[in-house]
Amino acid sequence: MADYSFVFVHGLSGWGSYDAVYRRMPYWGMRGGDLMAFLRGEGFACYAASVAPTGSAWDRACELYAQIAGTRVDYGMAHSGMYRHWRFGRDFSDCPLLPEWNTHTRLVLLGHSFGGTTVRLFSELLANGDEAERNAAQDGDLSPLFAGGSGGRIHSIVTLASPMNGTTAYDLFSDPDFDPKSVKAPLWSKGLARMMSIGTTPRTDGRDRRDLADYDMHIDNALALNRRMKTLPDVYCFSVPCSYTRRQADGTHVPKKGIEPLFVMRARQIGSYTGKTKGGFVIDDAWRENDGLVNTISAACPLGAPAKPLDPARIERGMWNVFPARPGDHMALQGGLAHKHDIRGFYQDLLRMIAELP
Repeated sequence: MADYSFVFVHGLSGWGSYDAVYRRMPYWGMRGGDLMAFLRGEGFACYAASVAPTGSAWDRACELYAQIAGTRVDYGMAHSGMYRHWRFGRDFSDCPLLPEWNTHTRLVLLGHSFGGTTVRLFSELLANGDEAERNAAQDGDLSPLFAGGSGGRIHSIVTLASPMNGTTAYDLFSDPDFDPKSVKAPLWSKGLARMMSIGTTPRTDGRDRRDLADYDMHIDNALALNRRMKTLPDVYCFSVPCSYTRRQADGTHVPKKGIEPLFVMRARQIGSYTGKTKGGFVIDDAWRENDGLVNTISAACPLGAPAKPLDPARIERGMWNVFPARPGDHMALQGGLAHKHDIRGFYQDLLRMIAELP
């Protein structure tokens, strides 16, 4: 078997192995026990990264690189200047995520929710770098991440319930023609929906608010980000969308029984919403099916990217191999919160399938 390192990246408000909370409640495994420990026991080299809970895809990608490469976080001279924050962050030289990342190690990157956007941007930068950073850098002052040319280190990308084209969970609140409060839902679900926002609202440090996750997850902004991220021709790309709503006679979607209570209100709002973004993108009925937080259609693949339904006998590089929508809410692929989900078999099969690819 080739020397693969499987790096898991959490979503918005999540945590990884560098965070103390992971030892008490692992993000990966949640109620069923540490998924990383289980998979390592099955022979897979698995690691749980820790990136900024509310940070932008760019900042999180830079943090991911520093952890993998065992270096200091460098957000870039051009980027940090434009968005008004410190250029450098934590130094991981003494505590790299991977014990050794050498020329023989290939990365398999798995991102849940906004972690999917994070690993996609990380891969784009590793492969193609960033022109603005190259132009801004002084002699010897450029992070290797922004130089590009290292796309060959990536074997596979897996997005898990990821808002690859954004989510209407954000856009429906900024559409003047839609009233989220008009959506009928149990009274208790409204209080839980407010609780869900705790920890997701970023504490600003004076930076430009465009450099935050909640900006990247608006549909217009996600689509703009997609335009700079290529589907890498030599990389296997997989996506696992989730769905846990049912269509009603009037075309709206409501959550199925057993969805996480936190998501009941939001699932109903997403399932009721159609409209148009400020940039003119039309949100039609196809966007109503959801997992409680992310539209199922958005988690399938970046709009306009090459994609096909997953065929285990014909998995292609440079193409999004899309799993059938998995029955489950947005937390099902983590292991659940109020409701326990047994995910060990799914990841064991997934990693084995990837490890056996050419």
